[in-house]
Amino acid sequence: MTTSDCDLTVHSLSRGDANEWDAFVAAHPDATFFHRAGWQEVIEASFGHRGYFTFVKQNGEICGVLPLVHVKNMLFGNRLVSTPFCVQGGPLVSNDAARQALNKFATDLADKLNVEFIEFRNEEPTNPDWVAKDDLYYIFRRAIDPSPDVNLKAIPRKQRAVVRKAIKAEELRDEIDDGPDRFYGVYANSVRNLGTPVFSKRYCRVLKSVFGEDCEFLVILDGSGVPVSSVMQFYFRDEVLPYYGGGAPQARSTGAYSYMYWRSTCRAAERGIRVFDFGRSKKDTGAFAFKKNWGFEPKPLHYEYWLKDGVPLPDVNPLNPKYHLMINTWKRLPLPVANVVGPPIFSAIG
Repeated sequence: MTTSDCDLTVHSLSRGDANEWDAFVAAHPDATFFHRAGWQEVIEASFGHRGYFTFVKQNGEICGVLPLVHVKNMLFGNRLVSTPFCVQGGPLVSNDAARQALNKFATDLADKLNVEFIEFRNEEPTNPDWVAKDDLYYIFRRAIDPSPDVNLKAIPRKQRAVVRKAIKAEELRDEIDDGPDRFYGVYANSVRNLGTPVFSKRYCRVLKSVFGEDCEFLVILDGSGVPVSSVMQFYFRDEVLPYYGGGAPQARSTGAYSYMYWRSTCRAAERGIRVFDFGRSKKDTGAFAFKKNWGFEPKPLHYEYWLKDGVPLPDVNPLNPKYHLMINTWKRLPLPVANVVGPPIFSAIG
């Protein structure tokens, strides 16, 4: 612990602080699921990256939190990210003094660890003097009504017809699993086909262990009981976040993808959830278009960067042309090979 101006104290998160941290997050209007204290345990246990989850107190009360993680590897360099593997997670504060204290902590740590850059993942800009990306990732959020009819009518006509067809066919049904086995089988095959490395099943188990009922596996089965699509989703306050979703090759032709998100909406409404968070997508991608077809309006995210002198703005994303060969090669890997080689690469990306 160190003491700074304005009677602020800066602290490292310990297990005994988690409840107080999460209470601050739960009460803050700009907080997200990705600000929760449990992410430190998830990331350290799943990937081995060192967490520097830090909070600021003033007059005995938390007034700012920063879930910061050190990600260092040969593939993608040496950096501090708030929060890796997550949509958001940048500094969450109740006053400017707390923001300045957390920024100073981060930049001092960056110097100590000799990182190339710091990345804050935010919905709104927080550091106008940092370099920013605000045209790459977009989020999609919309209100959920208690009435299924209202929710169905909120879907644009063309996409609504796909959902109605899947419902009327009565060949699909949904179940909630306690563990990740059926989800992982569908998801791993789906991302391999997209040319994307998959995470380990251990990551799924740790997420479930840490977040409990706020993490669930929704599985869609065909008429034979075979899983055809599945999503791991999170709950935060009055929001549902279908986060990692995928499907078998027949998922599109059967409407299983659309049925999956429709059933996610219905189940959330039954729980009293009032916001559907469709997560982030990169502009000009199939996922971006799919979410717009559901009637969601994209809102840009603001990812901000402190750069070490001489370090260019990072560009680690599959739209970068230099990754095209890797992606096309990955699509042709046998699934068992992709499932072994993928997790270390996923861990490196952050």
